[in-house]
Amino acid sequence: MTTGGAKKTWQELITFPLGNRMEKPRTSGLTMLIDKGLGLGEIRDLLNLAGDYIDFVKLGFGTSALYSNHVLEEKIHLVTSHGIDIYPGGTFLEVAILQDKLREYLAMARDFGFTAVEVSDGTIDLSLEARAEAINLAADMGFKVLSEVGKKDPNDEFEIKDIVQLVNQDLANGSSHVIVEGRESGKSVGLYDQHGNIIMSDLEELVYSLPNASSLIWEAPIKEQQQELIIRFGPNVNIGNVNPHEVLALESLRVGLRADTLKTVLPRK
Repeated sequence: MTTGGAKKTWQELITFPLGNRMEKPRTSGLTMLIDKGLGLGEIRDLLNLAGDYIDFVKLGFGTSALYSNHVLEEKIHLVTSHGIDIYPGGTFLEVAILQDKLREYLAMARDFGFTAVEVSDGTIDLSLEARAEAINLAADMGFKVLSEVGKKDPNDEFEIKDIVQLVNQDLANGSSHVIVEGRESGKSVGLYDQHGNIIMSDLEELVYSLPNASSLIWEAPIKEQQQELIIRFGPNVNIGNVNPHEVLALESLRVGLRADTLKTVLPRK
C-alpha cells in the first residue's frame, strides 16, 4: 500500500517494448485525428484523456461550415489549448478554390483560430502552379501547411513518379508534411486495395524514391494498416485519419502495449 508521497506512473515502472515515443511538440510520430462531428463535451473528454497523443485534429470534409460560429470557435480553442493543431478538411479548401475564394477562405480560417490548413486536389484538378500558389499563400498567412497527394476516386491511377514529384514540390513550397491519401475508409484508394491491405510494392517504391519519407503522414484508419506501418517504420511513424475512439489503441500499438506489435520484439522460438 502506498503511504504518502506522489504515486509512481506506469512509465516509471514499465519500459515500453517498442521504445520511447518522441514527446510533444514533435515533428515525427504524429497522430492526426479525423473529427466528423464530435460534440464539445466529447472533444473535451477526449483531450483530457488522450491529448498527449494527438498532434492534429482535422474537422473532416467541409463540416466546419456546418458549425455555428460560437461552437466552432469554442472547439478550436479547446483543441489549441492542449497544444494541438486544428484544421478544416481539404475538400472544404477545394470548394473555396472552385469558387475563386481561396484568399478569403484562408483569412476566415485564421480569424476562427485554425492553426493549420490542408491543401489538396483529391476531387478537383489543380495545376502544379495553382497548387504551389495555394501552399505559398497559406504559409505566408501563418498556417502550418499539410498538403495531400492522391485522388479520392478509386478509378484514378496512383502513379508513384507523379506522387514523388508532388511531394518534393510541396515540401519545397512550404508544406511541413505531405499526407498520403487514404480517405476515412482506407479501402480502394492510394496505397490500399479494395480490402484495405497496403500494396507494399507501391509503398516501398514511394519510400525509396524520396529523400526523406519521414515528411509523409500516412492516412491509415484501419488497425491492420497502422500495425503494418509501425512494424515497417517504427513507433514514430506519422499516421492520419485516426478515429477519435482509437487514439489510445493506436498509441498502444506504437509502443508495444498491444499483442499485434508486442509479438515483434519477442525472442524467436
